[in-house]
Amino acid sequence: MKNLIKGVVIASVIFTSCKEKEDDKTDLGALKSATKVTYANIAFANYSDAHSEAKELKIAIDAFVANPSESTQNSAKTAWKEAREPYGLTEAFRFSEGPIDDSDGPEGLLNAWPLDEGYIDYTASSDSGIIERTASFPSISASILEGANEEGGETNVAIGYHAIEFLLWGQDDADVTLKTPGSRSYTDYSTDENAARRGEYLKVCANLLVDQLLELKEEWNPSETNNFRKEFLAMDNDAALQIILTGIGILSKGELAGERIFVALNNQDQEDEHSCFSDNTHRDIILNAQGIRNIYVGEYEGVDGTVTKGTSLEDVIKEVNGDLASEMSALSKESIENVEGIEIPFDFALTQEVVGGNGPIMQSVLTLQDQGDKIAEIAAALGYTISVELPE
Repeated sequence: MKNLIKGVVIASVIFTSCKEKEDDKTDLGALKSATKVTYANIAFANYSDAHSEAKELKIAIDAFVANPSESTQNSAKTAWKEAREPYGLTEAFRFSEGPIDDSDGPEGLLNAWPLDEGYIDYTASSDSGIIERTASFPSISASILEGANEEGGETNVAIGYHAIEFLLWGQDDADVTLKTPGSRSYTDYSTDENAARRGEYLKVCANLLVDQLLELKEEWNPSETNNFRKEFLAMDNDAALQIILTGIGILSKGELAGERIFVALNNQDQEDEHSCFSDNTHRDIILNAQGIRNIYVGEYEGVDGTVTKGTSLEDVIKEVNGDLASEMSALSKESIENVEGIEIPFDFALTQEVVGGNGPIMQSVLTLQDQGDKIAEIAAALGYTISVELPE
């Protein structure tokens, strides 16, 4: 399912030197160049917010571990949900040959899923997780947990947002009709025999999250002189727009419509939903859809209300084909409206629909697929050939 994509295979595009020269002399060439800058600025602003919210999550987790109580645990849970908000929008930078999931990108350390809970901690059917296995893991450290991540299988996720989620909430309730998330007791961090190790594990995960997001933020930092942003802005305009469109196209059709929504609907399994322990999957889906629109229209509103905006893909395509631009804008709005209409929690909503039905989950899948295809159509209008399916 997933997760860490080691690079995106993009079909080659042939641009004639004549076309490149024409673009350079026209407003279209200037629009393309400006769109690259907007994309880079939004990436920096978005990852900056993700980093700052992760730091707030770390503070809340440190306070919880230092003084376990229902109150401090709830504060940490709230901080986790708040940290997910900006990060969910950054998913639109996936699949674009950027620093998040290039050959050494941290995506698999940040947001890997689905997660085998028993690999980390006790579950209803197992007590052999890393926290309990003191002989195999005599100490808990960043290097040890990073080394354990996905060791022996991609569901053996040891760190990242969803590891923290499980450590805060515990397993989701198997009875989805109750519409309740996991209900781990704060006493797991106070009176339980593994309380100290569990607390240390949680703190290490939070520290790693902050460090990894700082790395991504700095890759897009306009103040840095040797980072990915500089390489990206130096790219040929058409090569850059091609990978931008590939990223949002794959996220829309292959990843969000396919892996994150349809697979869960088809399997009718809460284990296939993104944030199953907290029942926060609906926000993941909405934010991913919004992130695509942010890039298309070239506008991002930060957590403090600051707006980053500029020349966009929409501006470029309007110059080439106004009808396509309008169709894409309508689809992006419709996709957000559809996912916002999915009943909460997502695991219960799954049981109310079937594949091929007309419920909001299935309609969201279809609209997001259509949006992915429309993005490929936009690419073709600009002279590019892209795939919006997940790489094999």
